[in-house]
Amino acid sequence: MRQKNDSQKLVEQVLQTINPTEIADKSLSQTVEVLLNLIEQLQTQLKELQEENQRLKDENNRLKREQQQPKIKAKKPRGFSQNYSSEKERKQPQNHSKGSKKSQLKIDREEILEYKIELLPMDAQFKGYKEVIIQDISLETDKVLFLKEKYYSPQNRKTFILNFPSNK
Repeated sequence: MRQKNDSQKLVEQVLQTINPTEIADKSLSQTVEVLLNLIEQLQTQLKELQEENQRLKDENNRLKREQQQPKIKAKKPRGFSQNYSSEKERKQPQNHSKGSKKSQLKIDREEILEYKIELLPMDAQFKGYKEVIIQDISLETDKVLFLKEKYYSPQNRKTFILNFPSNK
C-alpha cells in the first residue's frame, strides 16, 4: 500500500513540473493540457475506486467474521489540550479515622469480675477497675404454653375466655 502512495506522489510531482504553456507548438500544448487533465481525472477516480475496494474488502471480512484492516488514528491529539484527569485526587490520601463509639453505647448491665485473693501475692494492692465493653447479640426462642381459663354460662349460653393482658 505504501508503494502505491509513493508512486502516486511521484506522478503528482512530475505532473506539476510539466507546464503546457512553455511548449512552443500550440496544438501540442493543447494536447498535453488535455492529457494532463485526463491523467488528473483518472488519478482521482483510481483513488476513489481503491477506497471503495478497501471498504468492500473490510465489509466482506466482517461478514466472514475475519479481521478488518486496522483503522489508524491520527497522531495529533484532538479535543481538549489540558489534562482533566482526576488521578491526582485519587492518589492523595484522604483523612479518615474510625472513632471510638464507647460513649454512644447504652450499657445494659454491669458485672464486676473479682480476682481470687488466693491467687494474688500478699503485698498486692487494689488500684481500681479496668473497663472492658463486650457486645453480644443473642437470639433466643421463647415458647410459652398459656393455659387460659375458660368458663361457660348455661344461663347466658355464652363461653368466657380470658384475654391476654396488654404489654404496656
